[in-house]
Formats: sequence, C-alpha cells, structure tokens
Amino acid sequence: MHIAFRKTVWLVAIAVTALIASVATAMAHPTIDIVASNWKFTPAKISIPVNEPTTLRVTSSSGVHGLQSDELGIAQTTITPDKFQLITFTPKKAGTYVVHCSVVCGPGHPDMTLTIEVTP
Repeated sequence: MHIAFRKTVWLVAIAVTALIASVATAMAHPTIDIVASNWKFTPAKISIPVNEPTTLRVTSSSGVHGLQSDELGIAQTTITPDKFQLITFTPKKAGTYVVHCSVVCGPGHPDMTLTIEVTP
C-alpha cells in the first residue's frame, strides 16, 4: 500500500509541475494583437523570443490583407475586417524579419510591412 501511495504522490507532483510550467509559459508570452488597415500594421514592429511559441491575434479595420513568412513558419493567413485570426508559430532563429502584406490591397500595398524582431 505504501508503494502505491508514493507512486500516486509522484504522479500528482508531475502533473502539478506540468500545469505550473504551462501556465507560466502562457503568462510569459501573451497573445499579441495586430490590426491591419490601409496600408499598415499596428503595431508596425513587435519583439518576440526565439524558440518559444508565439500567437498573433490579427484582424483588419479596413480591407482584406494577409500575412505569410516561410522563414518564421507563418502560413498564408488572410486577414478580414471584424474577424480575428490566430497565428501561432515558433521562430527558430534570432534576427529581424520584415513581413510584407501578402494580399494585394491597393496603392500602399508595397510599403505595408510588419517588422518582427526575434530575440535570443
């Protein structure tokens, strides 16, 4: 009986440790809100840690826009007005990445960028 009790205590301790670690990670890296509009992202620059999952919550205040970055592992995502899209990715390499709007959105489209600084 004593061995079964110790195994149960050990399993509970592992579960609690895993729960605390996941909560700490979620608190350390909150979701980043980004709004696309004609012809900018707000904020225009964000900073995130390397090798840690990051979630962007994106929407548009005007027009249809998009984000995609093979370097960062961001799949093509279409951003539409009044709807939120969640983009979760884990950057593998530190550096500064300039991500262009991936949907042609009008005359200011070529200058519409989001700068993502990935820190060590």
